[in-house]
Amino acid sequence: MPGYKKIYEDNWLLIIDKPADILTTPSPGNYEISLLDLLNSEYNPKRVGIFPCHRLDKETSELVIFAKDKQTQGQIMDLFRKREIRKKYIAIVQGWCEKNSGEIKNYLSESSRSDKRKKLAITCYRAIKKEPEYSIVEVQPLTGRKNQIRLHFKGLGHPIVGERRFAFAKDYEIKSKRLCLHARQLEFIHPRTEKSLKLFSAIPSHMRNFF
Repeated sequence: MPGYKKIYEDNWLLIIDKPADILTTPSPGNYEISLLDLLNSEYNPKRVGIFPCHRLDKETSELVIFAKDKQTQGQIMDLFRKREIRKKYIAIVQGWCEKNSGEIKNYLSESSRSDKRKKLAITCYRAIKKEPEYSIVEVQPLTGRKNQIRLHFKGLGHPIVGERRFAFAKDYEIKSKRLCLHARQLEFIHPRTEKSLKLFSAIPSHMRNFF
């Protein structure tokens, strides 16, 4: 079981640097220990509630915001809905990106069973290194749809290195045991203190090799 690292903590918020391959919260039918389980084992004996403020892919490493009370959780979730929490990712994608920067904009379904729930999804990106076999891109999602970044780059013909859900690894020369997608920066106004927070996470080792 991978561990976790606390990046920020105060009386209202707890921000964790989540490693890849760990669930953020328990999933129905999945009996793996989640990050929320680990935090509850630490904080519940102290009678401190821990409430997740957003959802994340198991395969993605990134900064995760938890609240210590329901009011703060609601305020953070409202900031996400208003797009007032800015996240920047680093992704390593297959192949040479034709454009140095761009905006991907389409509609994605929140459910695989119905197209009626499709919602607008917008992702901005810029290439910071390009090689014939792969490109390193900085990614800023302007919306927060399920699997948005992974689906958008798959749609561009440049799936993320290590992708196995939306692409066949055998079709690409560059391999990785882990998904090469990492949220390295989080910026927002603290809803209780009204101070600006700008937090960073170190790029994981399986991605640093590409740099």
